[in-house]
Amino acid sequence: MMERRPAWSSSFAPEALSALRPVLPFDDLTPEWAWGGSTGRGVKIGVIDSGIDADHPAVGRGVQGYLAIRDGSARLVYDTAPHGDDYGHGTACAGIIRTLAPDCDLYSIKVLGADLNGRGSVFVSGLAWAIENGMQVCNLSLGSTKKEFYGVLHELTDLAYFRNIMLVTAANNLPVPSFPAMYASVISVATHDSKSQDVFYYNPRPPVEFGAPGIDVHVAWYGGGWTTATGNSFAAAHMTGWVARVLGKHPDLTAFQMKAVLQALAANVERPAVGGK
Repeated sequence: MMERRPAWSSSFAPEALSALRPVLPFDDLTPEWAWGGSTGRGVKIGVIDSGIDADHPAVGRGVQGYLAIRDGSARLVYDTAPHGDDYGHGTACAGIIRTLAPDCDLYSIKVLGADLNGRGSVFVSGLAWAIENGMQVCNLSLGSTKKEFYGVLHELTDLAYFRNIMLVTAANNLPVPSFPAMYASVISVATHDSKSQDVFYYNPRPPVEFGAPGIDVHVAWYGGGWTTATGNSFAAAHMTGWVARVLGKHPDLTAFQMKAVLQALAANVERPAVGGK
């Protein structure tokens, strides 16, 4: 018979047990409760991508922080000086996020180059930096199909989950598994056909759990311009905006509570009629 508490049980000892705010029953959740009046103010979002053009009108309040990671002669180089967008993809995602959460704080974490390609080790390092430097949400409109990164990305996404950092990940545009979008700990997103930014869906047959606008969307692009684009990347950015709005109103939500809130308010979930009719 053990005389000490089993490992991992100290958090549940009477003197350590945390008091938590209750969450309303799902049937009582409404958009007004979830994000009514919220602009995402104070929510720190890491956009791990090709950079962000802070001067683009779609980005609005600009960029609150920077990190660019590149290969050096002997090791990776971390540069926190302001940078631009070498392609347009990161600016497109940032513009979508700011449309839904105009007062969020954007951090540009640049891991992709002018050809929208990048090394897996740079991507991993960018995600690790975001987790260790106070991001509350990360927009990951990228991923890796290489199996050698499966393990380390899994460890990082679990770490983010345990720290209540919301990772919003785009599924691959091709029918192949990509990481971290296939992991259960992330908010995985693919695109749907609706043009309305106010509509997102829940998929009861994961691994991809949510659908958001991403087909023929008008997005900010390279050099201060605009383009019409299609891709799961832009669907993920929409979901990141919604997550930021919810967190702006309910900053204490955990990662699994966030998923539950989003699922309950998805457009394809039947809502009880007013008055029970």
